[in-house]
Amino acid sequence: MKIFPAEKIQINFQKIDQIKHLIDLTLRLITFSREHYADDLLDAYIKKTTTLKELLSVRNAQMEAENEEEVQLYTTLLRSTMDFITDEIVADVQFHSEIQLFQLFRLVSPDSHGKHPNKYRQTDVQIGRYSCPEPQRVPGLVSDLFYQMEQIENPIIRAIYFHHELIRIHPFSDGNGRTTRMAKNWILMYKLCPPIFISDSEEKKKYIGTLEKSFLYLNKKGSDWNEHFEHFFNQELDRLIQNTTDIYNTVKGLGNKRNR
Repeated sequence: MKIFPAEKIQINFQKIDQIKHLIDLTLRLITFSREHYADDLLDAYIKKTTTLKELLSVRNAQMEAENEEEVQLYTTLLRSTMDFITDEIVADVQFHSEIQLFQLFRLVSPDSHGKHPNKYRQTDVQIGRYSCPEPQRVPGLVSDLFYQMEQIENPIIRAIYFHHELIRIHPFSDGNGRTTRMAKNWILMYKLCPPIFISDSEEKKKYIGTLEKSFLYLNKKGSDWNEHFEHFFNQELDRLIQNTTDIYNTVKGLGNKRNR
């Protein structure tokens, strides 16, 4: 495996422009609206974002857990992880290093981290038909991924790209999905994008299937942009559009309701 070169990403910016436009509209309402109370609009924005953060914790837990007991445990861990990420963002800290990746791994999967503190996996891993890279190659691949990620200026592309490639590496003994999705949302939220998540079992099936197809294609064809990678990007962008639209409608609707 080689990390997919950032310069080969071929994205239609129409959806990204749509997301940026919705974020700008929301922030303009909060900052400049004369027909709305700024404090109330800000409260609506924070409340909706907090709701999405809570849903992220619950949905991620349901996606990863095998029974109800694990759902409760994972939800608690993911909530505390989201609190950590929020505190870091308020302190103007963005996600950009392997140290932060291990911080997230420790928070979402403390048992696994405790068995192998600050270490990548030492065993082979299979995801469906896809064989992840050998353990000895993981440190170099992760380092290369962070280098490639820094070459991407747009935070939305950076977040989704990082998500795809880190899952392809599968660096940890456990908790890879949860750790990766937390890192992705840290990148997004730092730039005032809402967090995104898998909402149901059907979406989860499509998500896993698309990743597997993309990984298999890249193993066979090398570093070629492919329809499966593009499809994964579009799935993530569609989730982000939905959540950004929900936030805008919540903020806009509060003022509209008051003015009736």
